[in-house]
Amino acid sequence: MAFPGEGLPDKASARRSFERAADRYDEAAVLQREVATRLLERLDLVRLSPQRILDLGSGTGYCIDGLLARYRKAEVVALDIALPMLRHARRRGRWLRRPRCVCADAERLPFADDSFDLVFSNLMMQWCVDLDATFAELRRVIRPGGLLLFSSFGPDTLKELRAAWGEVDGYAHVNTFLDMHDVGDALLRARFADPVMDVERLILTYRDVRKLMRELKQIGAHNVTAGRPRGLTGRHRLQRLVEAYERFRHDGLLPATYEIVNGHAWVSEKHLAVTLERRAPA
Repeated sequence: MAFPGEGLPDKASARRSFERAADRYDEAAVLQREVATRLLERLDLVRLSPQRILDLGSGTGYCIDGLLARYRKAEVVALDIALPMLRHARRRGRWLRRPRCVCADAERLPFADDSFDLVFSNLMMQWCVDLDATFAELRRVIRPGGLLLFSSFGPDTLKELRAAWGEVDGYAHVNTFLDMHDVGDALLRARFADPVMDVERLILTYRDVRKLMRELKQIGAHNVTAGRPRGLTGRHRLQRLVEAYERFRHDGLLPATYEIVNGHAWVSEKHLAVTLERRAPA
C-alpha cells in the first residue's frame, strides 16, 4: 500500500534531505527525542529477552543507548537510509559494545530470514513509500516470537501548517501521513499477530512560523512529497503563509500539532507453523 496521490514521499529527496541534516539533527530534534523516550519506556512493559535487535531508521542513534542498557546481552544493528546519520550512530554505546551500522532501505532489508528478536523503529515508517512492502520485509526478518515496536506520524501532524499553506496555493507543502487504522490493517495483511495501535498528540509552540520551518529543514523533515512545488518559496507567498498561520496564535504562541501513531505486533510461532504447512507440497 503506497501513500495516496501527491502525498507520496519522494524517497531520493528524503534521503538527500536527511544526509544534509545529519550534522545538526540532534540540535533541533526535540520532538523526536521525546517520542523516542516514550517508545523506549514501552519496552519496560514487555517480557522479552532479545539476542539481536534492529533499530530501524536509527538516524543519529539516539535510541541505541537505551536499547543497549535494557538488553545488556543483545547485539544492536542500526539501519538508516542516510549514511551521514550512521556516522553519528556508530559512536553510540561503549568501546566493547558499539552498534553495527547498515546503510539500506527499510523496504529492501539486507538481512536473512529470522534475523532479529526485536525491531524497534522511531518515527521512520512515515517515510516508506510502500508500507505493505515494508511490513512484509519486517515479518520476514523477525524471528518467531519476536516483536515489532514502532512510532510514526499520523495525518493530523502539522495540520496548522497544512491549513495555512492551503490558503496560499494548491500545492502539497506538507508531507502526508497514514491513519492509525490503515497502519493496523497493513500489519494484518503482513500476517503480524495481535497488533495494537494507539495515538497521542504533542503540541510544540513557536514565536513565529519561520522558526518552525527552519526547524523542520534542520532535521530533514520538511516537505519531500512528489507533488511538492519546485523552486524557492517567494517572499510574497511566504508572507501570505505567515499571515494565514496567525489565526492559530494562542496566548502569544503558534502551535504545531504532531499526531504520534504507536504500534506493536508479534510474529507468532503458531501462525508461522500454519503458514509453512500450507506451503508444503502435497
